Amino acid sequence: MKTRHQEADDVVESSMTLIEDSESQAVAPPPLTEIEAAGRLGLKVATLRAWRHQGKGPAFVRLGRAIRYLKSDIDEFLASNRHRPRIAENV
Repeated sequence: MKTRHQEADDVVESSMTLIEDSESQAVAPPPLTEIEAAGRLGLKVATLRAWRHQGKGPAFVRLGRAIRYLKSDIDEFLASNRHRPRIAENV
């Protein structure tokens, strides 16, 4: 018997399939768990949870009690928080 989380994962996986046309299919990568997302960002899971409760951090998907992150949302979050160093002007 499957748990609710396993059923939610199955639903997410099946809904992430994108059909381009009748001859070929493109499959989106499966959503990331909190642990996978935290690892990808180099953070602790507790940090992601705190950010979620504060309305910060990357966008997430809630499926019942399960939290998932899309790779595209993680990539977008990283890109939007990218900073380039400024060149100091000699005065």
